[in-house]
Amino acid sequence: MRRVVSLALCLFLSFGCAPKKEDLNTITIWHWMTDRQNALEELAALYEQQTGVKVKIDLYAPSDVYSQRIVASAQSRVLPDIYGILDKKEIFASFIQSGFVADLTEEFQKENGAWEKMLFPKALDVNRFPEGNIYGVQAGIYGVPLDVTNIQMLYNKKLLQKAGIQEVPRTFPEFIEAGQALKRVGIAGLVSGFGEMWLIDCFASNYAFNIMGEEKVMATYRGEIPYTDPDWIKVFSVFQELQEKGVLADGVVTKPNKYAEQDFALERAAFAFNGSWCVNVYNDMNSDLEYGAMLPPPVNPDRPMRIWGGAGSSLVVNNSSPRKDKAIAFLKWLTQKKQQAFLARETRNLPSNREALASIPPILSEFAGVMDFTTHPAIWPYTENALVTEKLDKGIQSIIIGEKTPAEVAREVQQIKERELKKAKQ
Repeated sequence: MRRVVSLALCLFLSFGCAPKKEDLNTITIWHWMTDRQNALEELAALYEQQTGVKVKIDLYAPSDVYSQRIVASAQSRVLPDIYGILDKKEIFASFIQSGFVADLTEEFQKENGAWEKMLFPKALDVNRFPEGNIYGVQAGIYGVPLDVTNIQMLYNKKLLQKAGIQEVPRTFPEFIEAGQALKRVGIAGLVSGFGEMWLIDCFASNYAFNIMGEEKVMATYRGEIPYTDPDWIKVFSVFQELQEKGVLADGVVTKPNKYAEQDFALERAAFAFNGSWCVNVYNDMNSDLEYGAMLPPPVNPDRPMRIWGGAGSSLVVNNSSPRKDKAIAFLKWLTQKKQQAFLARETRNLPSNREALASIPPILSEFAGVMDFTTHPAIWPYTENALVTEKLDKGIQSIIIGEKTPAEVAREVQQIKERELKKAKQ
């Protein structure tokens, strides 16, 4: 009787106790991008029509839930054929070293580098590990960017006109003047989600690169330059001047970015600091919004302004997948001009394929036009200790609300830096 029950249970649960034969003609993608699900499903259906290979698109959102699933699946070694890693470069490196990510360098270099050449270099750099990288990963390209992004300033054309501002400010002093002109007619100046510390970190690093240059910033991260250096005081003073001159919108220091996006879309502020994804967001909130994009105005006009940017979303191939070749073939197809143009139209995101730029809206072209000015922590040779970064970002928030001076924040950040350097040597 026990044997009969066991056999029946096996039949009920799995149509037989023998393991299922693996479907080698279906590749599975896990992703977190709610705004792309419908477009990706359409493309998957087209790909199956063209090649006979079925592509299963599984959405797991929000992104933190997705990331937890990826980590748990990696630990259980049940990752899909294609997936994304939403974490810092160090975690990306650990996935590679654990054998969970395929090295795609050879594929990118086939046919005289045809695949590599069609994509934005800055987007590929986010997925690239150079020779001698600090993570010990073999040099190569390990991910495929689906789109690119960067973070700039946005300006409301009608509100600037209302304040009598004829030209978009190109330097930091001009920006301060514009903010004061807006204040005189009752219009808020700059809004951003500075309640989210990564946006403060982004804004601060933009000005650090502009004021002192990349090498000095990296030297600070290595512990060779203190945060009490006069150039770092200048960086912190940027926030002090914005606040003291009345350029920042009220409540900016505690504002989540989604509320900052509402403020700009509904014309409650003339400037915003936001990423290229905002094009989609603003269109949904106010399709009549008249705005443009600009680089943050430099403090040092003799040094270029660097902005965060690169791959907006990237996918990797499971190195252990028996369908690895099919997965790579699909990603190659997905990043071709025609498919990229479709994704750009449907999702209003910047395509990673440079040849697809002709099909994007003018405002997205303004973002695309400055991709050469982008940088990102994921491609820096050094990154700052997380506790030091947290202290720096919170210190900037305290400067904005007038609790501390730039010099006080610099001293406090340096104290944490010295403590962490000492720990690292022990």
